[in-house]
Amino acid sequence: MVMVAEALGALEAEANAGKAAEMATYHKAPRRYLGVTVPQVDAHVAQWRAEMSVEDRVALAGALWDTDVHEARVAAAKLLTQARLRPDDGAWALISTWAQGFDAWSLADHATTAGQKRVVADPSRMDEVEVWTQSPNMWTRRAALIIALPWAKMNNPKEADLAIRERVLGWAEAYVPDRDWFMQKVVAWWLRDLSKHDPDRTRAFLEGPGAGLKAFARKEAAQYLPQAPQNDPQTDVMAPDSAPEEAQATDD
Repeated sequence: MVMVAEALGALEAEANAGKAAEMATYHKAPRRYLGVTVPQVDAHVAQWRAEMSVEDRVALAGALWDTDVHEARVAAAKLLTQARLRPDDGAWALISTWAQGFDAWSLADHATTAGQKRVVADPSRMDEVEVWTQSPNMWTRRAALIIALPWAKMNNPKEADLAIRERVLGWAEAYVPDRDWFMQKVVAWWLRDLSKHDPDRTRAFLEGPGAGLKAFARKEAAQYLPQAPQNDPQTDVMAPDSAPEEAQATDD
């Protein structure tokens, strides 16, 4: 079994002070940065995963996250990022605990990427994720949509999957009045991915509750929607008091 001191030491051996300073400025969250790249972290994680049982990986992931070193937390999330992970109750419990303390987008995204595999493996866990949507922590609320992204990306969803998709769109609707940039961005992200697989449902959302999104979010959400046919100016004249929706939108 790889111990946390050994794992952290391996990451520290590749530390780059200059890069660490840049990362601290970029990510802004007040923690220690080593300046180790994600591909470097991936290489270590691949080696550790090959040598360890699932239970030992969960234990190492928890210990690495607790160091509060940025790259160690990235490694912790990646140790649990695997579609087939049995048993996975320990991994899910750990990811759920982490979600309550998210404080920046990068680590939250790494951890929720691991979490996506766990909710797809057991969709009943979406009941717990729904609780996140009411969290006072903005990053936790944001994570609920990110962890649900697999249901935006399904090409052939089953009836149960469509029910989850509608459930998540309900969360997105509740987020629309939140004017925080990150919350607007995550709603746009979810809708943008959905538009590639269900453009009609995406358009319906944008014409309904999504009308309240900020202009930048509406634009991003509609980025991949098929363009509506252009009216023939010889046969179809726009009413005098109407105007294209894009011209009316403002980024408030």
